[in-house]
Amino acid sequence: MIVIQLNKPDFEYDTHSLVRAFCQGEEVYVIGKGEEDKENKIGTCRLLIDITYSFDQIKIEFYKEGKKISQGESSLDFYEDRKKTKNYLKRLLYQLLEEEFEKELSWGTLTGIRPVKIAVHLIQEGMKDEAVIQHLKDEYLISDEKAHLCMDIANKELNLLSSLDYEHGYSVYIGIPFCPSICLYCSFSSYPLQAYEKKVDAYVDALIHEIEIVSKQISHKKLNTIYIGGGTPSTLTPKQLEKLLEAVDRCFVKDHLKEYTVEVGRPDSIDEDKLQVLRNHHISRISINPQTMHDETLKIIGRKHNTEETIQAFQLARRVGFDNINMDIIVGLPGENKDEVKTTLGKIKELDPDSLTVHSLAIKRAARLNIFKDRYQELGIVNNKEIMDLVAGEADSMEMEPYYLYRQKNMAGNFENVGYAKVDKAGIYNILIMEEVQSILAFGAGAITKIVKDPGEKLQRIENVKDVDLYIERIDEMIERKLQGIKNLMGDVEA
Repeated sequence: MIVIQLNKPDFEYDTHSLVRAFCQGEEVYVIGKGEEDKENKIGTCRLLIDITYSFDQIKIEFYKEGKKISQGESSLDFYEDRKKTKNYLKRLLYQLLEEEFEKELSWGTLTGIRPVKIAVHLIQEGMKDEAVIQHLKDEYLISDEKAHLCMDIANKELNLLSSLDYEHGYSVYIGIPFCPSICLYCSFSSYPLQAYEKKVDAYVDALIHEIEIVSKQISHKKLNTIYIGGGTPSTLTPKQLEKLLEAVDRCFVKDHLKEYTVEVGRPDSIDEDKLQVLRNHHISRISINPQTMHDETLKIIGRKHNTEETIQAFQLARRVGFDNINMDIIVGLPGENKDEVKTTLGKIKELDPDSLTVHSLAIKRAARLNIFKDRYQELGIVNNKEIMDLVAGEADSMEMEPYYLYRQKNMAGNFENVGYAKVDKAGIYNILIMEEVQSILAFGAGAITKIVKDPGEKLQRIENVKDVDLYIERIDEMIERKLQGIKNLMGDVEA
């Protein structure tokens, strides 16, 4: 156990996240100086990190068994600038952690989920590429490799956004929270279909009701992308899918639509009738998500399909006529190392998808993988630079380039999630949600609407309840909350 002691109630999240990145799997606590240490965490921790900062100085001391083992301190002449103070403090803490744990982090002091946004902002301010790269390395101690990756993706995102009138448009997210089974690593608002099957019709009705009312208030805006995700949208029957997609066609004007994605998801819920319904409604992009091409791993993580079913589902989608198919995989799954990842990538290469999203396993607090971690510890969770380099190389061999990137807390190896795509096959919605430059209206249980008034400024969130039963029961309340939020934030609701 590691304890961070701060003299002021500030930067708790930043210091906690940075320390956790160095010692994944170990408990880290933050305590304020003067707070009552009821559980005697300071007395029982293996490492105490004492951080003191004031108007003119930062001081960090490391203690083991009550003895100071190292320290760093420096004068501070920009205390009033919170961002500068935070970055300076994190750099000083990073240097001490690097020495204590004898390792470097490829993302340096960055712990946020959208590192590319920093590069995008600097480019928009007029900074040249090499200057941006140097700034990322100096200010955040990012490795040269990750700095260049950020730079490359930032330029791709800006190029794609330049063709989109995102400030006068909006996007739509529709959530289907049901899955054939709940995966070991999942912490989303997903519900097993077997237990909720009798409630799906009522859920679809409530969802359509929400779409019908809210869509009337934004009909003058330009709809750029639609994304139907989950959960697993293909858990809906063909009849339920048809009903939902008819409502979408009826309620939204698609004259400016650039992309219409359905995350069909799990191969065991895909059939020809469902795919044909999607084709009939002009869905332009789908995602088939095997996560791994190893049957033994699929059993461990709670998937009820095998590799052969993934291959068949993909081939079926091609025969039905889909020419823009994404596939998702996860590196760092229990029991998998470089050899297993290489095999998975090899089988995906044979299928020749149009894009590939590679997730580094993130161990979420509410996921079964974390709750019952002792059961899976002996299998090992491995992710390292060698594996990430392998992924990048294989994506390149599939004629794909990285086009978006994000990070999560507690990621295996402290790496990243990267989307790779062939020319003209990048997921526009993915870029919009990462860069937060456009309002996204979200429908369904657990869906979070994000309103952007001024790109680059803080966005406003309007959340629907997560529980399916409560969503159905309180749907009119969800609608009213969304309408009021749109009115207050966008000023666009009709009288």
